Amino acid sequence: MAEIGYGIAVKVLELLGLVTFQEISSAWGVKSDLTKLERTVKAVKAVLLDAEEKQASDHRLSIWLGELKDVLKDAENVLDKFQYIVLQKEVMKRNGSTSKKVSNFFSSSNPLAVRFVMAHKIKGIRKRVDEIAAEKDKFNLAQGLVDRKLNIQERRDMTHSFVPSQNVIGRNDDKIQIIDLLMQQDAGRNVSVIPIVGIGGLGKTTLAKLVYNNELVERHFQLTMWVCVSEDFNVTRLIKEILKSELVTIDENLSLDQLQIQLRGLLKDKKFLLVLDDVWNEDRRKWIELENLLLGGCKGSKILVTTRNSFVATVMGTATTYILKGLPEEDCMSLFVKLAFKVGQENQYPNLLNIGREIVKKCEGVPLAVSTLAGLLYSKVDEREWEFVRDNEIWRLKQNAGDILSTLKLSYNQLPFHLKQCFAYCSVFPKDFQFDNNLLIQFWMAHGILQSPVHENQELEDVGELYIKDLLLRSFFQDVNQEDICRYTFKMHDLVHDLALSIAKCECSVVTKKSTLAAGVCHLSFLENGQEATTQLEKLSKVQTIIFKTEQPASLLEACIVRFKYLRMLDLNNSSFKVLPSSIGSLKHLRYLDLSNNCRIKQLPDSICKLHSFQTLLLKCCSNLERLPKGIRDIISLRFLIVTTKHTCLSEKAVGCLDSLRHLEIYGCENLKCVFEGMEDGRLTNLRTLMVGECPSLTSLSLNTKHLTALENLIIWDCEELSLTDKEENQDLKLSLRLLTIVYLPKLEVLPQWLQASANTLQHLKIEDCCNFTALPEWLPHLKSLQTLKIKDCPVSSSSLPEGMQDLTALREIHIQNCEELSLSDKEENQAIKLSLRLLMIENLLKLEVLPQWLQASTNTLQHLEIAYCCNFTALPEWLPHLKSLQTLRIKFCLVFSSLPKGMQDLIALREFQILGCPKLSRKCREEVRHKIAHVPNIDFDDYFDEETGSSSERDDNIRVYIN
Repeated sequence: MAEIGYGIAVKVLELLGLVTFQEISSAWGVKSDLTKLERTVKAVKAVLLDAEEKQASDHRLSIWLGELKDVLKDAENVLDKFQYIVLQKEVMKRNGSTSKKVSNFFSSSNPLAVRFVMAHKIKGIRKRVDEIAAEKDKFNLAQGLVDRKLNIQERRDMTHSFVPSQNVIGRNDDKIQIIDLLMQQDAGRNVSVIPIVGIGGLGKTTLAKLVYNNELVERHFQLTMWVCVSEDFNVTRLIKEILKSELVTIDENLSLDQLQIQLRGLLKDKKFLLVLDDVWNEDRRKWIELENLLLGGCKGSKILVTTRNSFVATVMGTATTYILKGLPEEDCMSLFVKLAFKVGQENQYPNLLNIGREIVKKCEGVPLAVSTLAGLLYSKVDEREWEFVRDNEIWRLKQNAGDILSTLKLSYNQLPFHLKQCFAYCSVFPKDFQFDNNLLIQFWMAHGILQSPVHENQELEDVGELYIKDLLLRSFFQDVNQEDICRYTFKMHDLVHDLALSIAKCECSVVTKKSTLAAGVCHLSFLENGQEATTQLEKLSKVQTIIFKTEQPASLLEACIVRFKYLRMLDLNNSSFKVLPSSIGSLKHLRYLDLSNNCRIKQLPDSICKLHSFQTLLLKCCSNLERLPKGIRDIISLRFLIVTTKHTCLSEKAVGCLDSLRHLEIYGCENLKCVFEGMEDGRLTNLRTLMVGECPSLTSLSLNTKHLTALENLIIWDCEELSLTDKEENQDLKLSLRLLTIVYLPKLEVLPQWLQASANTLQHLKIEDCCNFTALPEWLPHLKSLQTLKIKDCPVSSSSLPEGMQDLTALREIHIQNCEELSLSDKEENQAIKLSLRLLMIENLLKLEVLPQWLQASTNTLQHLEIAYCCNFTALPEWLPHLKSLQTLRIKFCLVFSSLPKGMQDLIALREFQILGCPKLSRKCREEVRHKIAHVPNIDFDDYFDEETGSSSERDDNIRVYIN
């Protein structure tokens, strides 16, 4: 995989460009060699991606690439060792070594053996790179291909608009919902754009064809046109294709101006449907250029877009994106039977049917994957062939053009280089692995594959966050679970994981007893233990990642430490050994160590403090860890630390001296009483996120502005003795927080005054399960940047929000749950509130009877409204239909809710309306409203009502029990 080779070349050049290398290269007499090495690597880097493109048809080139990658890895390791020596010098300075001793560190008086060995290695690397690079001219490689474009052979076939409906299995519900969207009127626009988004092979084009050929759709629109856009979003070409789709004769000599006149004339005053299939364009300027030519259609015209990229949908869409989900398993099975067996043959082979069902499960609802595997088995009746398909990863099976992996690879080929590399590295994690955004970023950082920040205030962690969001938008990641603003988890579809494995199979491997490892594998995760899996390690030497997903013997760990000196990441999560080998200190390249959930380990060896390049240390739930090593201050590159310890205080000579720390989480420390007490001034100046949780003895954080100048996110939960009261030492505290989350602090009564110092920066405030927190402060409206306010399970006694709420002009979301004394009543002082909310969620407010009038100020912005378990809430207000942007409306378990307002049909943006557990709302009312809002795709009204007796039915009692 040239992307990894190219990435190593980039890392080598970055290391060579460091200022510190100029000093060390001069002192050790290798400046000339490093300069020549830099020049040669630049020349090789220029042709690497072209070499990858051509190697499939040239075996000699493939061998050359392998040799080049090996020597570049060696170069990276040697240069990384130099970088370690630079850090070692910095540690000596900090620890008070004499200036003479430090200067000698780089001079010829440094131990001759070390100096000689390092210089010899540099010269040897430079010579090997020169020899291999000299052979590149044999292959006639093109220079400067940074982001590889698709070959003609790799492009997806152009699509057409027809599909026999009888050949399509499933998707009827999706078809109905898309047709409903096409029939709706958009009050603000003549032409609306509806994007359908999903991974490759999911059936977006097929669904669009079903809709396009539907009789109702054909009658509704005067013109229907189909254009396959693909990756070439050329406006002139697309105008021609639209005209051709309507059988307009095109003079190829016409100018762009003449073409646009012809197109606008075709569409003028006509209601049209235009399908733009397989769109990849992310450039909004190009889209606007085309869109401007399409706006002359009659009111109700629609453009239906299919794309794999949510960002494309954002660029083009005017309506809510339709996220296409996987095909149900039974539909997938019907498709498989149709394509794998001759007509009626399936009944003759019940065993094959059972195997087929297991094969279908592997496809996870992707029809193209089903058809690919069914095609491999068509007319074959040998059970062994079916079992081979069942038991092997899809990427190991034969693939033809248009099959699932080649289709998914089109998405991969569209990625910029930096995302290709990061995506490929994800293949080392097992299928169905739940990624954590913070830990994945640290993993990428450990391997040096994040590009250097472009902006002065941007950190590497910010770059990684952008990478994840980009891959999410492009459907490489899915199933996002947002735990809080700072942390979320997500997964990779099994087929996308197969794609990653097919790309990185020579570099990354998930090891089982059946695995056969390639000699060049560098990144390993072990799903099983046993001699069969571990003996394969003996033929490897340059391993950089080891992830143990099962308990392994201590002897294996020690063998790995001894054998693999270039380890960057070592994941020992859920291990149970009592002692971490002191030889861990020899892993000078190590960046990432995970010892989480080891409840037996009592201390870390002091040798770990020699790991000056160390960036990530995870000690969560190490409940018997007595203390952190005294010399931890020497790990001067540490950026991310999660710790559980039995100690009573994190001493100032430990965590407090880690100037490089960006993220600190203190979790489950039963004896911890204070965090930062006694810390020297000017420490932790780069800390951005501080999380403290489940520390029952903690009484003080001892926050200090002098050392927490960069703190943005403060999250505190389950600390029974912590009150956050305004102690004298906190009076002058001037933090610039962006997020504050407080959960289960029984002693919290009011928000601390020092929070006012974050008036211009605080964006997210959450207070939950604080049983003595009774009032929001009067100065809450001073938080001018506040965007999200969440209050849950707190006895807030005020009957309304504080005065001055109208000043919170940035506020977009309010979540209030289980605050029984809060009514949100319309007091006179609240009449002036002018918020622009997007979301209001109210749950279990016993005093709430009606929605507050001030919500009308959000007429043009409110998108989501939910009221649940409000036992005195009787009706939605008559002004509700004025909420023109409302997309989601949910009323749940409001036992006296009995009426809906007139004009519900005016909620033209509504996409989901749910009424559950509201027995007083009559059947007649529901039916009348359902008829009025037929344009809403998702209507969910339960059958729970009791209009005959006017009292709660048996199910009422069940709900009351549930509420209580």
